[in-house]
Amino acid sequence: MNKMRFALLLFIVMPILEMWLLITVGGHIGALNTIFLVMLTALLGIGLLKRQGFATLWRGQEKLQQGQVPAQEMIEGIVLAVSGALLLTPGFVTDVIGFLGLLPITRILAVKAMLSKFTLVNASAANFSQSFQSETDNAGDTIDGEAWESKESLKKPK
Repeated sequence: MNKMRFALLLFIVMPILEMWLLITVGGHIGALNTIFLVMLTALLGIGLLKRQGFATLWRGQEKLQQGQVPAQEMIEGIVLAVSGALLLTPGFVTDVIGFLGLLPITRILAVKAMLSKFTLVNASAANFSQSFQSETDNAGDTIDGEAWESKESLKKPK
């Protein structure tokens, strides 16, 4: 219930804060300059997002080729996607949060903090499968899966 109150407060307070800040900045530098500034931050953010996204993708592919699970790169990808969405949202507060997600230093710190809340339960380098179990979640939910080969691949000797 506490998280729900925080989310509700966030969805009420954030737009009001953004509107107030946009109106205040617009009063000082003018409406057109404010719109230009919002557009400029969005364009800069898209450029940074593209660059950081490709770098993260390459690092993840390198880990896969080495037979490692790219857990950090997957979470970095999520942080980058959220940061990109925040940068496309008009407003200065969301832009600051979005840029923090794009900066490698702050993004890596955030990802390490997120990864510290999870424990690697099962990792098999042969089929790159992994499952995470939250340290605080003891519900014991299990996700089961199966894999099989086609009849043609079973007939051919390996």
